[in-house]
Amino acid sequence: MVASKSDIYVSPEDYLAGEKVSPIKHEYRQGEIYAMAGASKAHVIISGNAFALLRNHLRGSGCMPYVADVKVRIEAANCYYYPDVAVTCDERDSNTDEDFIIYPRLIVEVLSPSTAAFDRGEKFADYRSSESLQEYVLINQERVSVECFRRNAEGFWVLYPYTQGQEVQFSSVNFSCAIEALYEDAIPSLVNYP
Repeated sequence: MVASKSDIYVSPEDYLAGEKVSPIKHEYRQGEIYAMAGASKAHVIISGNAFALLRNHLRGSGCMPYVADVKVRIEAANCYYYPDVAVTCDERDSNTDEDFIIYPRLIVEVLSPSTAAFDRGEKFADYRSSESLQEYVLINQERVSVECFRRNAEGFWVLYPYTQGQEVQFSSVNFSCAIEALYEDAIPSLVNYP
């Protein structure tokens, strides 16, 4: 949810120090800082649903989901992003007191009209440089549509699209649910779910 960017180079260390005291969140990309805008109700509800479903599924598995306020460090791309939901299963992320993770296995972004192009383009390119990332999921907040990009055995990213009435699968964490569960209370036409 990028609102505006700074015009001066900032080191990762200065970014992290500033982020600890800033009243608003910023993403960091190759020396530039981008202030993040607020989210719509639907965006927040969908993110919360995805987190809650994953948290319940992953309890006791060694994998940990994080929602919205934990950064993901993509070292190869020199970026820090705040995904809507991120899951790490790597002990190195749990054995640190840093306020970011480095080894995401699954990243979920809820698409906003103002950030959808960036989430699909440059941000996805940055995320793909993470060797630990196995799935990148884009959830549309305006209609029932989930796009799951999954890295295959050859290292290529393959799209698995889901729509209303289908079961969504995140194979990286052995998770599945009815797509409507992700949208519960977010889209008025789905008020009768479950």
